[in-house]
Amino acid sequence: MAVVQLTPRVWQLKLNLVNCYLLETEDGLLLIDTGYPNSADKRFAAVRESGHDPALIRHLLLTHCHIDHGGSAAEVQRRTGARTYAHALDAPLIGQGIAERPGTTRTPGLVNRLVYLFFIKYAGTTYDPLPVDEPLAHGQVLPLAGGLEVIHSPGHSAGHLCLLLRSEGLLIAGDICSHVMGLKYSTINEDRTLARQSILRVAEYPFERAAFGHGDALTERANQQLKEAFAAS
Repeated sequence: MAVVQLTPRVWQLKLNLVNCYLLETEDGLLLIDTGYPNSADKRFAAVRESGHDPALIRHLLLTHCHIDHGGSAAEVQRRTGARTYAHALDAPLIGQGIAERPGTTRTPGLVNRLVYLFFIKYAGTTYDPLPVDEPLAHGQVLPLAGGLEVIHSPGHSAGHLCLLLRSEGLLIAGDICSHVMGLKYSTINEDRTLARQSILRVAEYPFERAAFGHGDALTERANQQLKEAFAAS
């Protein structure tokens, strides 16, 4: 487990190859994603390591429905009473505890094959259901952390979203791509062509830094690095 402060109000919580994010807001704490099932205790330990009290988590947002991001969401919500958010297209799946849609496919390549075999294939396709209090839409700005802009970025999942914190030049990118051994397509996608289109569209937004669901953050020229990595792929 590792905790990295990315900006004055944002912390990256690393655990078992999955990153979650903690934001200080005007209304308590916002937790973005929760990791695999049965990992709430470790996430709360990371929150405490960052210098915060998990009891102050007032908001819980999922970037998409997959089990490594929403697996412990119901438990986190039960223990904190947090208001819950997800994109409107993934909210029904999260509400039923369904981790992925039929037709989700693995990205080619040896590394992706190994990641799939060791971390995805046997992780399960269901988790405890989480009712979503506020389904989100593209362009919506949440009145949290000085304004958190929702960017719908389908491909990895139909309801995948990124979050832009303009005041700090930071994109919380979810699994729009990964940053493990370089910028790569996520190991699984519902539609990889659509995922590429989303990456290039998101890269047009103004941000210097980007933080991912898997791998380290980019700390400079992040939008340009995304363009360069995927322009010809």
